[in-house]
Amino acid sequence: MSRTRIRETTDAALQSPPVPDWAGCTDEQLLQMRICDLKLKIPGTELESRIENFYRELDEKQTAFKPVCYLGDEWFCPEGASTIAIPFYLAHPRLKRLEEHMMMEVEGGTEAWCMRLLRHEMGHVLNHAYLLEKEPPWQKLFGPPSLDYSESFRARPYSKRFVRHLDGWYAQSHPEEDFAETVAIWLTPGLDWRRQYRGWKALEKLEYVDELMKRLAGKPPLVVSREKISEASRLRSRLEVYYKRRRRLYAQEFPDFFDSDLRRLFADSPTAPAAERAATFLRRSRKPILDAVSVWTGEPKFTVNRLLRALTERCAELDLRVRPDSSGLEITAYLATLASHYRLTGKFKKS
Repeated sequence: MSRTRIRETTDAALQSPPVPDWAGCTDEQLLQMRICDLKLKIPGTELESRIENFYRELDEKQTAFKPVCYLGDEWFCPEGASTIAIPFYLAHPRLKRLEEHMMMEVEGGTEAWCMRLLRHEMGHVLNHAYLLEKEPPWQKLFGPPSLDYSESFRARPYSKRFVRHLDGWYAQSHPEEDFAETVAIWLTPGLDWRRQYRGWKALEKLEYVDELMKRLAGKPPLVVSREKISEASRLRSRLEVYYKRRRRLYAQEFPDFFDSDLRRLFADSPTAPAAERAATFLRRSRKPILDAVSVWTGEPKFTVNRLLRALTERCAELDLRVRPDSSGLEITAYLATLASHYRLTGKFKKS
């Protein structure tokens, strides 16, 4: 082998991060590892290029202040800090596969999704760094930041008072999220937000952010905190414990399912003995139903899947059958209704 070829091979080896010992582990073996022992870093991963693209977007918007991005246990910006935590599982393809297996989706797993989340968290960073929520115009447009956060909020899907960025009408959940979502829309490259939101009340918020960012261009932040809460390198929990906690967070106490509803959706076996079993139909149609309900309600797939699984088991117990004129549309609408009710009340129960 020539010296040139040797040098090229060596350079390539230096540029590619080494494959960790745990990359070939089974899920069961991986779940026994502590997060800190994974020795994860951002350099050399796909996250590195995405963060670089994010910083370029900030440069293009003349936003000189750039937050420190680090690996944490979930997406968030620590209260009062100028940092952005990115879930550790995004730092390696093997961990992304485990995340999908355990939670049924990988939040921020695609480039587009990751960039949307980074832009959203940047809204929180700006709010903390420049103490923006203390300004009267901010509070007049977005509301009092002192409002309590709630997992359930009365979303208004067709409201034009809020921008639409993350799924689940997230801008409506709290004034701080409203501001972060508005900043995210303003940051999105190539988006003509003036045209898209023409005639909307949300346009006033976007114009405020536009003027605000012009005023802050080149100005140093009032507060700079590099605090890194829940940094992956310090998390001593085993992955098994980490996922138990998250799955418990998304799990809900489901009601005894309404047999009358299910009998309206499906038929009793004596009236349709030759028809396909409803439980079989639901298992076969699980993925498209799950995707549709999750997208339109904003509920995590893990939660919706538990709801769908409970419905499926109850259909099996009742030995219900698919009606000749049935489609997945009715059951999808029913699931979405239950999930939306949870979004409003925090419960999967009828009023």
